[in-house]
Amino acid sequence: MSALGTRRPGSGLARGSLAGLAAAGGGAASQFLIVLLITRSLDPDAAGAFFTATALCLMLAGILRLDAGNGLIYALARRPRESSGRTVLWAALTPVAAVSALAACAVTVFDGELAELTGVPDGVWPALAATLPAVVLADVLVSATRGLGSMRPTLLLDGLGRPMGQLLLVAAGVLVGASLPILTAAWALPAVPATVLAAVWLRRHLPGSTAPPLGHGGGEMVAFRARGGDGMAAFRLARGGGGMAAFWRYTGPRSAAAAIQAVFQRLDIVIVAVLAGPAPAAVYTAATRFKVVGQLANQGLVQAVQPHLVRALADGDLARARRLYQTTTMWLVVLTWPIWLGYAALAPWLLPLFGPSYADGVAIALVLSGTMVVATACGMVDVVLIASGRTAASLANTACAVAVTIVVDVLLVPSHGALGAALGWSAGVLAKNALPLVQISRRYGLRPFGRHSASAFRLRRVVV
Repeated sequence: MSALGTRRPGSGLARGSLAGLAAAGGGAASQFLIVLLITRSLDPDAAGAFFTATALCLMLAGILRLDAGNGLIYALARRPRESSGRTVLWAALTPVAAVSALAACAVTVFDGELAELTGVPDGVWPALAATLPAVVLADVLVSATRGLGSMRPTLLLDGLGRPMGQLLLVAAGVLVGASLPILTAAWALPAVPATVLAAVWLRRHLPGSTAPPLGHGGGEMVAFRARGGDGMAAFRLARGGGGMAAFWRYTGPRSAAAAIQAVFQRLDIVIVAVLAGPAPAAVYTAATRFKVVGQLANQGLVQAVQPHLVRALADGDLARARRLYQTTTMWLVVLTWPIWLGYAALAPWLLPLFGPSYADGVAIALVLSGTMVVATACGMVDVVLIASGRTAASLANTACAVAVTIVVDVLLVPSHGALGAALGWSAGVLAKNALPLVQISRRYGLRPFGRHSASAFRLRRVVV
């Protein structure tokens, strides 16, 4: 049995993956229950307005994060004990906080225009704008904790505290007959304590000085190097204005890809609302809600495996990267295929749980299930591509997937409604997985299945 990285046997990756999956499971259960609660309590138009508003909020938050969370994971995972960790953190947070505040002001100012475009009632957008910076910063700060090697904040905040807070506050709002702006504010509010608690955790665990040295001049340096097929990319983060510039020279190209990815994940709901109305958007949201289960299972594994992939590819250790990729792909298949196949079989009985207006979403459920079976079999291809340093290729792939989705949606949604959006989403997902799969296979010889796939069932053989 070979050992890699810290030469500890496989409990590290397995334990981290289980923590990530637990966090993802908590989030998935909470999201499903919120959808069930909203669809059973509100009429389809009001439910569609709620889902459209929250989808746009999450899409905007994904853009405003500028992928600073992944940048912090890459930087801190390489040098978790160096005293310049606080410098890296402040270099990441300052632009994110600034653009989030500006975006919140813009959403408030253009409340009327957004309401007219999306069919969401007046008052909802200012309620979401008030918490938008916290929604953005919570994700970045929790990501930074994973860069230091801990999954506990992710489990407690993203997996338990925040989703349970959303569910309880939304349920309380429904019980007292709260208006739609109050319900959306209740959904967003748990991001505030999550931001505070993640910041407190980082303050206690990050080495370095407490003040953010953002001026000019020299100082302590930390180097981060990422090796990929395109060669060695490196940057140095300094105590001073150069530190911020260096961090964003590395993270900037991926920020565009992350923004496009955020649009890709939520655009379908918004397009249905704009082209077909809030009620079809509610049906589409309910019928595709199960895709969150698979997405969050993938997210849970990514959160645990991503730092290990970064280290393996930075060291040029393709054997280790291949082992991680094939093992996690098999985990995804084992965890999610029963869900997709079961959903396809049981959709005629499951969808009426959301209400009689949602029983027509069976065709959407079949499209969703078939697409996710194929996508899951590709594994976390985009994560591998990014970890190898090919962020420009990832950006191009995601942009292509978004373009495919928009074209198919525009062609099919006006005539087929929510089903047209499902077909557009399916086309985009298949493109988004096929392109990086071909790229990592040709350049690095990495494939989702191989001799390491069987080791997924022998956790003691999985090494980190």
